[in-house]
Parts: sequence; C-alpha cells; structure tokens
Amino acid sequence: MAGNGLQFHPIVKLPSEYWVFDFTKGAKSGWQCPFDYQIGRFDEHRPGMYTTEIFSGERDLHVGLDIGAPIDTPVYCFADGVVFSKGINSEDGSYGPTIITQHELQLPAAVGSNELTDLRKFWVLHGHLSTKSLELVEVGDPVTMGQLIATIGNEDENGGWPPHIHIQISLDEPVDNDLPGVVKLSDRDEALKTYLDPRLIVGQVY
Repeated sequence: MAGNGLQFHPIVKLPSEYWVFDFTKGAKSGWQCPFDYQIGRFDEHRPGMYTTEIFSGERDLHVGLDIGAPIDTPVYCFADGVVFSKGINSEDGSYGPTIITQHELQLPAAVGSNELTDLRKFWVLHGHLSTKSLELVEVGDPVTMGQLIATIGNEDENGGWPPHIHIQISLDEPVDNDLPGVVKLSDRDEALKTYLDPRLIVGQVY
C-alpha cells in the first residue's frame, strides 16, 4: 500500500525490519550493515560517493530511491504498464542491466497524501538488475501489477555496486534506456520537477 488509497504492488517485498542509510556524510568505509534489506533515500546529497568517470566529479545528489537486498531478490512491477526499454548501461558506476517501464496513472499529490493528481504519463527506471532479468520481458510487452520483471544483480554485473535496485520516476521520456540517477546539487530544483519521489509508488519506507 502506498499510503494514499491506491494499492500498488511492492517493487521489492521488504521485511518488517530494514536499515535506512544516511549518506549525507558519505559512505562509512568498512562498515557492514546489520540488515539484509536497506533503503537509500531520494533527494539526498551524497558527497564523495560517486567517483567514477561518468559522474565527472560533480554529480552527487541522488534523485532515485535505492532498495538494497540479497542477490537474485525478485523485482515486481508496481502497477500495470508497458516495457519501454531494456538493456545494459555498461559504464563503470552506471546501472548495469536496466529496465524502464511506462505508465499512465493517477499518483498521490504528495507522499502520504490521499489527494490524487490528474492522469499522467511517466516512466520508472529499474537499475542494477541481474543480466538474466533482460530475458524476462521484451520492449513493448504489457506488464501487470505484481508481475515478476527482474531480479537484483551482483556487483560484477550491476555497475560495481553492492546488490540493490535503483528506482526512479521520470516525467520526461528517457533516452537510450537511461536516466541520470544523480545530478549536480546546483541542478536540484529543476531535477525535482522531472524526477518524482519514488515513495509515491513504493510507499513511506522512511
């Protein structure tokens, strides 16, 4: 339940207890999270975390939501839609295997709100998947709420990150099966007009 009168299927089925990261001071080197499932927050400034070439040393504001989970954890479609694109973003530090779905739905006007927006078209990026996920769906396929569409990938295939899924909502049509998961802090105001809080579909996980 997204907490707004709409019943969406969990993208990842979270247990009752999980960890919510705070990366505003950067990652803690050598620290091991005590939980198998974790949340990485939306609209979070993460200094020092994005060091590979694709980030140019400038982009460190996270505009998606991360759900950390064990390798091969199932990933489900939150609502009916269509497969917009799929493929591998192969740059070091990028998403690795990625699936983007397209939807046309009413969304909550704000996280936790019962008020709904008008019907709107938007796209949902699912990044850091397993390579075998790309065999589960085809571009143009309809997908239904609760359908298995992917599994979470390992570090060797997901762009070099600990196992997790990056979920991102965009009001602009993605290009080349990609969206900027982090942006320059100076671009925050404009970015948040395009990239909505994923808790609108995931629910109030923090």
